[in-house]
Amino acid sequence: MKKTISAFALAITTFTTGFLVAACDGNTTTTSNTSTDGTTSTPAGSTTTAASSTQGLKIGSLLPTTGDLAAIGQQMVESVPLLVNTVNACGGVNGQPVTLVQVDDQTDPKAGAAGMTKLATLDKVAGVVGSFASSVSSAAISIAVPNKVMLISPGSTSPVFTEKAAKGEYKNFWARTAPPDTYQAQALAQLANQKGFKRVSTVVINNDYGVGFEKAFVQAFEKLGGTVVNKSNPVRYDPKATTFDTEAQAAFAGKPDAVLGVFYEETGALFLKSAYQQGVTQGVQIMLTDGVKSDTFPERVGKTPDGKYIVAGAIGTVPGSNGKGLEAFTKLWQEKRKSPPAPYTPHGWDAAALLVLSAQAAKENTGVGIASKIREVANGPGVEVTDVCEGLKLLKEGKDINYQGASGNVDIDENGDVVGVYDVWTVGDDGKIKTVEQVSPK
Repeated sequence: MKKTISAFALAITTFTTGFLVAACDGNTTTTSNTSTDGTTSTPAGSTTTAASSTQGLKIGSLLPTTGDLAAIGQQMVESVPLLVNTVNACGGVNGQPVTLVQVDDQTDPKAGAAGMTKLATLDKVAGVVGSFASSVSSAAISIAVPNKVMLISPGSTSPVFTEKAAKGEYKNFWARTAPPDTYQAQALAQLANQKGFKRVSTVVINNDYGVGFEKAFVQAFEKLGGTVVNKSNPVRYDPKATTFDTEAQAAFAGKPDAVLGVFYEETGALFLKSAYQQGVTQGVQIMLTDGVKSDTFPERVGKTPDGKYIVAGAIGTVPGSNGKGLEAFTKLWQEKRKSPPAPYTPHGWDAAALLVLSAQAAKENTGVGIASKIREVANGPGVEVTDVCEGLKLLKEGKDINYQGASGNVDIDENGDVVGVYDVWTVGDDGKIKTVEQVSPK
C-alpha cells in the first residue's frame, strides 16, 4: 500500500510517536522507568527497549501514526510492541531480550526514507516491520537493501513489489504478510461481478498503491466480461490534493453501475463528500478498498441534510485474517487492548514474529541472518506452530518449524508474497462498518 524533513523535525516526530505508543501500551513505561516485563521506552528516540539488550536483536517499526493513513496505522503499530513484550517475557531471541525502535513514517515517502535511514544507519536494526503505504515502502526498501536490513510490510500491497522482487532488486530483504493487490483486485472484480455490475468506473490515488490496484482491477474485471468505462482516461488524483470537484465529475460521468475508489482515508473522505455535494453519486454503487476501512471514515465523509451517512451502503474489501494463530492473538489483543483487533494488526504481529523467529533460526541478530531463514520458518517443512514462544523454543532445540500466523499461514514465495482471503465490508445506516462475507481472489 500508501515532506522533506529536517533532523530536528524527525526528532520531534519520533518523540511524539514514542510518547503515543507508550501511552497506548500498558506494558511500556518512559525513559528511566522499567516496567514489569523489563522494557523501557525512550521518547526522544521512539524506542521500546529491553533493559539490558545491548547485544541482542534490535528491530524497528516504520508505520504511520500521522498522515493520511493514521487512523489505521495508530492501531497497527501497537501489534509490534505487543509481540516484542511477549517474546521478551519468554526469554527473548538468541539468549537476549529484543529491542524495538519505533518511527512514525507520517504516510509520507520522504519522511519514511528519513526514518528508514535512521533505523538502518543510526539504530542499526536488523529488521523492520513496515511500512503500510506502498509509496513509503518503496522509499524505505531502497535504503534497507544496501544496508542489509530485512523489511517485512504488514500492509503494502502494490504489485510493483512482486515485479521488482522477481527481477532480483531486493536481494531477499523484502517480504510482506498482506497479499498483493493483484489478488485483492481479483477479489473485488469477483465481488462486482457477483453484484451484477457490468459498467464500472475507477478513481485512484496517484501512487504505487492506487495505480497498481487500478491496473490489476481493470485486467481482472475485463476477464469476467465487465467494462471499465474510463479505462482509456483513468482518474488519478494527487495524494496532496484538497479539492476534488473535477475528479468527482470525471469518475461518475456516464452513470456507471459502480465507481471503485482506491483511496486513503483523508483524501478519500474529501473526494466522496465532493461527489455527493455535486449530486453525482445518486444511483451509483460506491466500491472501496482497504485504504479507507476505518471506523472514523463514515464520519469524515459526513452526513446528508436529513442526517444519513453519505457512504451508507458502500461496499469494499480488505485483506482478511484466517490463520491458525488468530484465535490466540485475538484473545491476547482483547486482554491488553479491551477491544477486537483492528484491520492489519494480525499482519503486523506476524511480520514481527517472522523477524524474531528467523533471527533465532539463523542464530544471529543480523539482517543477513533473518533474510536467509525467513522462508524456512514461514513455509516449513517443520513442526507447525502458532505460538511464537513455542516456535522460539523449538528453534533453540535445533528443530525446524512452520509458523502459522494470525493473519494466515504466511507461506512466503520467492518474491516475498503471500496469498490471503478478503473480508467484504459495508457501511450501515448507522455509520458502523461491518464485515458481511469473505471472497476469494480466484
